[in-house]
Amino acid sequence: MSLFEGPAMSRRTFLSTTAGATMIAIHPFSARAAAGQAHLRIMETTDLHVHVWPYDYYSDREVDTVGLARTAAHIADVRAEATNTLLLDNGDFLQGNPMGDYIAYERGMKDGDLHPVIAAMNAVGFDVSTLGNHEFNYGLDFLMKSLAGADFPIVSANVVTTEGRNPTKDVTLIQRYVILDRMLTDGAGETHSIKVGIIGFVPPQIMNWDRKHLEGKVTTRDILETARAYVPQMREQGADIIIALSHSGIGSAEETEGMENASVPLAAIDGIDALVTGHSHLVFPSPTYADYTAVDAEKGLIHGKPATMGGFWGSHLGVIDLMLEREAGEWRVVNTTVETRPISKRNEDRSVTALVESDEAVLAATEATHLETLAYIRRAVGKTAAPLHSYFALVADDPSVQIVSIAQTWYIAEMMKGTEHEGLPILSAAAPFKAGGRGGPEYYTDVPAGDVAIKNVADLYLYPNTVRAVRITGADVRNWLERSAGMFNQVEPGTNDTALLNPSFPSYNFDVMDGVTYQIDLSQPSKFGPKGESLNPDANRIKNLSYNGEPVADDMEFVVATNNYRASGGGSFPGADGSTVIFEAPDTNRDVIVRYIVDQGTIQPSADANWTFSPLADTSVLFETGPKAADYVDDLKSVDVSPAGDGADGFALFRLNL
Repeated sequence: MSLFEGPAMSRRTFLSTTAGATMIAIHPFSARAAAGQAHLRIMETTDLHVHVWPYDYYSDREVDTVGLARTAAHIADVRAEATNTLLLDNGDFLQGNPMGDYIAYERGMKDGDLHPVIAAMNAVGFDVSTLGNHEFNYGLDFLMKSLAGADFPIVSANVVTTEGRNPTKDVTLIQRYVILDRMLTDGAGETHSIKVGIIGFVPPQIMNWDRKHLEGKVTTRDILETARAYVPQMREQGADIIIALSHSGIGSAEETEGMENASVPLAAIDGIDALVTGHSHLVFPSPTYADYTAVDAEKGLIHGKPATMGGFWGSHLGVIDLMLEREAGEWRVVNTTVETRPISKRNEDRSVTALVESDEAVLAATEATHLETLAYIRRAVGKTAAPLHSYFALVADDPSVQIVSIAQTWYIAEMMKGTEHEGLPILSAAAPFKAGGRGGPEYYTDVPAGDVAIKNVADLYLYPNTVRAVRITGADVRNWLERSAGMFNQVEPGTNDTALLNPSFPSYNFDVMDGVTYQIDLSQPSKFGPKGESLNPDANRIKNLSYNGEPVADDMEFVVATNNYRASGGGSFPGADGSTVIFEAPDTNRDVIVRYIVDQGTIQPSADANWTFSPLADTSVLFETGPKAADYVDDLKSVDVSPAGDGADGFALFRLNL
């Protein structure tokens, strides 16, 4: 029998009472429930990623869009609305922001220590949780010490320490499932016993994502194979209803071996009454899933069964309402509704309005660690041997983009080991996010040489994107770079002081590709427009494209490290429309950059000038950048740039001789 395992939990009433609590509203199911009928509300959080406080540690400021402390306010309201409730967490609670890294890398977990996210979850009063893939990021010893502090059972059925001839003969890392023995109050006020079975699943891909922590210690089984083995067993042990905690996204309805996003075929398994999902950092029900097979994105049903996905970082609370009816001594589900409750709303002017206030008990449970985390993000986690700035990111190979590319390559090289793609050349695509424009003359990355703090990573990478890899051809690489080269206006050779930058082209679509060398010929028209539309199909700005000193042929194959936005079609880049994705990382680009800095100690971000402009005799162009660029202009070696006076609206003007 594995750790925490047992056939049933102790008998306990569903009713949650809080001193001074007021009834917010009565759900229609509660109002309609008659004798022998009962209303059960299932609440879900998922992908908390240590976001307890409404705080962005990367930018070192308060925010209203995240935090279990905020979600807890919705939980209190739901408990006030219904007599019978269950609160479930769907995994990925242990890693994902600097508080989690502080505990893992700095403070550590000794026997008897209480992890702050577990302390917060204890304060909220969770009934059951499961493991997500990120629970394994810090190794098994750290994981088990963290789980030991939970006041609630944590289940996972498909992570195996000793594999048997079938799943029921496996020895699992932690308890496979739990059967809660509870008292249910019906519409007439009578109480009845009910047994609720809860089973959890994690993507089998953890064996690839965290190979260094898991290889030789555990293995994984297919989610669907595991469910088919245990659900009948749970019924035999008396479970009246079964809820699946699926730390697995809502994806294809077609079953394949080892599915990462298996929630749709999982819902089709007989005996499962409801499921909570996650992993994808999305919301369900929502129009996002309108065209998915076997999914009712409006009613929140998958194969006719209620399901929810409560966003990520505490952004939403998922709520499933079940009307249960007792017949011949057994409970069955007769009706359902599904909703999600957001903690904030985005206004038309892009501002954010908080919809709830933080739960003080949750904040109090983690306040000391929150303050320690603030100190952690404000001090160095490594050093940079060269300044990290983006003042010249649009005219020359740039150190702030270079470090992102280096970190992405470092990460993807490890992730490709043991796959069919191992051995293919790895390139890395990254764009400057802070490069002036509408952000103004101060909107640039500027980290001096020396200490690098975690909060500086927000300067390097503004968005919470996740790393992805695509497999594309040499022709795709060339056209990807042609798309990027739309940043520049066409320049007639022999002219002086032409405006270089196309003001309608956003800097986040100017991808620089590391791992190859190339030139951009500004005398040629752009092949693509600012939105990726075809302008001049026969144009070719990209010249001398080479890999390891040899010309890149159209039929060569490459793995390109990028982010989820670009890989799924963001910006309309050739070779990146979602169909070429070979790896979807569980980690954000920010996390990868931090890990790389910690791993290296001192980073060497100096730009290697792998791209330049093709020489044009007696030709110059002008561009605007931040006034502080003057501090770094003498460091530029690959281009001939000099100050050219004042630009508009506080910008500085510089001249580039081609």
